[in-house]
Amino acid sequence: MKKSKTQTFMASVAMVMCSQIVIKLLGLMYRVVITNIDGFGDAGNGIYNFGYQIYVLLLAISSVGIPNAIAKLVSEKCATDDFKSAYRIFRCALVLFSVIGGALGAFLYVSAPFIDRAMFDEPTIVRVLRVLSPAILFVSVSSVIRGFFQGMKNMKATSTSQVIEQFIKCVSTILIVVALAGNSPEVMAVGATVATTLSTFLSLLYVVWFYKANKKDIRERLSESKPLVRESFSKISKAILYVAVPISLGSIVASINRVVDLTTVVQGLKVALVGTPDLDRVTMTLSGMLSKGDIIINLPLALNIAFSTVLVPTVAGAIAKGDRKTACDKVSFSLLVSVVIALPATVGCMVLADEIFMFLYPNAPEGGYLFAISAITIFFSAITQTNSGSLQGLGKVFVPAIALVVGGVVKLIVNLTLIPIPEINILGAPIGSVLCQAIGCAITFCVVKKNLDIKLGVGKYLLKPLAASLIMGAVVFITSRLLTNFVGNAVSTIVAIGAGLIVYAILTFMVFKVFDDEEIKQLPMGGRLLRLIHKF
Repeated sequence: MKKSKTQTFMASVAMVMCSQIVIKLLGLMYRVVITNIDGFGDAGNGIYNFGYQIYVLLLAISSVGIPNAIAKLVSEKCATDDFKSAYRIFRCALVLFSVIGGALGAFLYVSAPFIDRAMFDEPTIVRVLRVLSPAILFVSVSSVIRGFFQGMKNMKATSTSQVIEQFIKCVSTILIVVALAGNSPEVMAVGATVATTLSTFLSLLYVVWFYKANKKDIRERLSESKPLVRESFSKISKAILYVAVPISLGSIVASINRVVDLTTVVQGLKVALVGTPDLDRVTMTLSGMLSKGDIIINLPLALNIAFSTVLVPTVAGAIAKGDRKTACDKVSFSLLVSVVIALPATVGCMVLADEIFMFLYPNAPEGGYLFAISAITIFFSAITQTNSGSLQGLGKVFVPAIALVVGGVVKLIVNLTLIPIPEINILGAPIGSVLCQAIGCAITFCVVKKNLDIKLGVGKYLLKPLAASLIMGAVVFITSRLLTNFVGNAVSTIVAIGAGLIVYAILTFMVFKVFDDEEIKQLPMGGRLLRLIHKF
């Protein structure tokens, strides 16, 4: 891999950001389409989501931490021109996580009936879990290859493979569910999961092709690298796991939190709504209503996750060379962008919660009030993402997991306390989520601030973006209300969002001047943006 093929910090961020936007839009598209297909609705969403969260939990154990862990270790070796050691890490990781992914996939297939009886008692979920089981191996192997190129500051393998995977998943999910229309929600939900396994397999084929296409460049870098200090497979595996396990631990804890959330929601609702006819279907429907908001919340977080992804190798490489100033500058800038992205998204989703649900889910519009509360998590989740990437790059890999454990415990207590109360019931779930994310954000931010000498003025980093977001929220609210009676909900919602984006951009860049000229230049197409601002 020639050095010329590595990418700058913002080029890497831009590539990951664009891919994440496409991925989340595709994810939103297929979930919106299948939710509106007759017979699927909130009940199908609930079944699909229950099985998917168990799959995500095992995926967190086998592969979620791999790209960042491999990226961190490879980046540190590349920073000292020791590419042979970096490549050795990659090859050992490939063997190690192929075994782990295969073992966990087999475990999921065999244990699916026991998992269902212990947690959900919904036989359809057994079939959902078994269909998903091979995907764990496919994603584990893909993640190692993605992490290898990520560590060399080449995000193309990660970005393109994820887009391919999501595109195939989007198209095949819609086609399969449409083909199964007229069947029960349970049958349609099982069909939807087939698309997930298919898409992960085809994504694996792409990253293998990408690796082979770059094999010549890899051989050149190996020939130019300093001599290899050979280490045993077991020693390298321990080093990989030492980084990967704590990073994965954060995702594992997050997945456990979601599974516990699902379980406590169902059990709490059965207490709160005891005596309700067809109680099992009602609880599944309410859970499906809650999950619809999660899909939308992922959109602004997709913009922000690019910084968290790129910060890991960037900070790790800078620290390995003793360049703490670069690490501080990148973290400070990333936090500012995270705030500028997350605050308006939070306000906008809260203001237009009902309108967005009616626009996206015309056949199942219920649940906007749950989404309005859940939207508050956007801000805290975005800052936590950036903090976590910084901490992983610094080697503080246990901190994000600890923060999530503390937040998860609070969420569990809130769920167990509020959901069984009949007057509150399902509202307890988003309230608990907000508290969970706020606590995780506070803990990770305090540790970042302690370990890096970053200068974060309250006015620049919070008050100005907050003022711009609140004014934008007022514009969005008024525009939507004025237009609804004339052009209908769909058009008024789109126009209101567009007006809000324009107002927020003007306030951020021209009125409050949140970014200075040098910071604007670092943004994607920053030079053009700066010339446009100066022109006006």
